[in-house]
Amino acid sequence: MSDISKLSVKSTRAALKKKEFSARELTQTSIDAIKRKNTEINAFLEVFDDALEQADGADRRIANGENLPLLGIPIAIKDNILVEGKSTTAGSKILEGFIAPYDSTAVKKLKEAGAIILGRTNMDEFAMGSSTENSTYGVTRNPHDLSRVPGGSSGGSAAAVAANLALAALGSDTGGSIRQPAAFCGVVGFKPTYGRVSRSGLIAYASSLDQIGPFAKTVEDVEIIYDVLRGKDELDSTTISEDTYPIQKKFSRTIGIPRSFVESEGVSKEVRENFSQALNKFESLGYTVEDVDLPHLNYSLSAYYIIVTAEASSNLARFDGVKYGLHKDGRDVIEDYFKTRGEGFGKEVRRRIILGTYVLSSGYYDEYYESALKMKRLISKELNEVFGEIDLILTPTTPTTAFKLGEKTSDPLSMYLADIFTVPANIAGLPSISLPSGLDGILPLGIELTAGLGREDNLFIAGKEFLGE
Repeated sequence: MSDISKLSVKSTRAALKKKEFSARELTQTSIDAIKRKNTEINAFLEVFDDALEQADGADRRIANGENLPLLGIPIAIKDNILVEGKSTTAGSKILEGFIAPYDSTAVKKLKEAGAIILGRTNMDEFAMGSSTENSTYGVTRNPHDLSRVPGGSSGGSAAAVAANLALAALGSDTGGSIRQPAAFCGVVGFKPTYGRVSRSGLIAYASSLDQIGPFAKTVEDVEIIYDVLRGKDELDSTTISEDTYPIQKKFSRTIGIPRSFVESEGVSKEVRENFSQALNKFESLGYTVEDVDLPHLNYSLSAYYIIVTAEASSNLARFDGVKYGLHKDGRDVIEDYFKTRGEGFGKEVRRRIILGTYVLSSGYYDEYYESALKMKRLISKELNEVFGEIDLILTPTTPTTAFKLGEKTSDPLSMYLADIFTVPANIAGLPSISLPSGLDGILPLGIELTAGLGREDNLFIAGKEFLGE
């Protein structure tokens, strides 16, 4: 075979079962595509040297009649998710030379489901960014227009799927880092309810917000991968059981629109028009649409960036040049520490550590961090209450299409505003999905559906209907 552009995870599983092609042929096709395209896109940092060996093992299992949900499917992994025996850098110089000593729970479950772990994808350093321009290992480019960003921080994973280098990929989402690049690259990106998927083996950015989730071409494919990943994990005390959020409301096909939020300043004309068309399509599919009042939603971004930088400041304190990764010699231990962190962390990471340390400092903790936590609780309360009346909230995924490389790097605030529609789901721990919804010229557009806690099923139903799956 020479092309995987028309394949989905589901169709590939069926084809492998029928022996239309082998897992080795499929994996070789991905590797060949990476060799042809990755130089200009820079989606992959590494293709694992045992990928074909894994594929041969999958073919033997298929020949023996095994029928696992991801058997023989090559999947790319974001560079902050541990794969045992492989380099994992989180896109940072400070972790150069680090070899993962164990599999993350997510990767372990993929392997148990028969997946081939194809390689690791580029990302914003420590998942801090909205464009995948902050990686130590170079920028990733949008496959639809190489002069533009793929989104971030999981831009490598999104670009890998969009460029048909892999059938699916894993990313992590702290404030939209799966959904935003999915929209920019024209693929499906899904963030589960907080706690549905284990974070064990995910290099932490902000532990109360991070979630692992899949990219794929279809809603059905992300659902298949999610069903493999989900579940309580004794290695992650924040994971939840299936009955944590019991179903209290039947799916009534009701969509809420936070109108003032959607029409806020900075949303492009093309995004507004596309959103209106998506809204009309849902109505034509039989959905009831109503405006919802969420007065504190506009404060989500401000609260998010205070909380996320505070947690980053704490989580990244462990990178000291002593235990693993980069080490720089100074005159004494203190200078070792400063030199290692100064040379090991990039500009954006240093910025967020400084901001986080500031908002946690004596005299500012109550004014900033405690106030942000209060706003987080208020936003969560509002959202949870509105989901007692409706099934889904619909917004654009991003306020604009993919912007040009370098366009926002000198203006961090402008870059942060790219997350305006995605951060509320992380603030409240809600499941959310980005769906491709059209094109502005050659640039993809996306819409975002968010559901109540534990109601991933509502997202999958609506997403499949919207995309005609």
